[in-house]
Amino acid sequence: MGIFGAAAPDLINDLWCRSALARGWHLLPPRVRAIRDPELHAIDQRFRRATVGRPGRDDRAGEWWLGRVPRRLEAETSDRTADGWPMGWDMLSFPRPESVQIID
Repeated sequence: MGIFGAAAPDLINDLWCRSALARGWHLLPPRVRAIRDPELHAIDQRFRRATVGRPGRDDRAGEWWLGRVPRRLEAETSDRTADGWPMGWDMLSFPRPESVQIID
């Protein structure tokens, strides 16, 4: 599994893109959705394998991807926030899950 080497704002941008896709998905013709559904499902499964669920968040609800964080983070510094996140990830409003590995 890969390491997410970008900072939290990059993750938030990626999640925004997935949300935009979800908002517009129903606008696609049914034939296009039928062709692309397996591809989207595979990408979502890959994302689930590379991330962990945020504590206390239902992973089966609506925009489930918003409740997940990378399983492995690459940090530029060994400094950590009070919640255990590397610097640059302090915008996340919940403690770092134990299963999130930080690579210095």
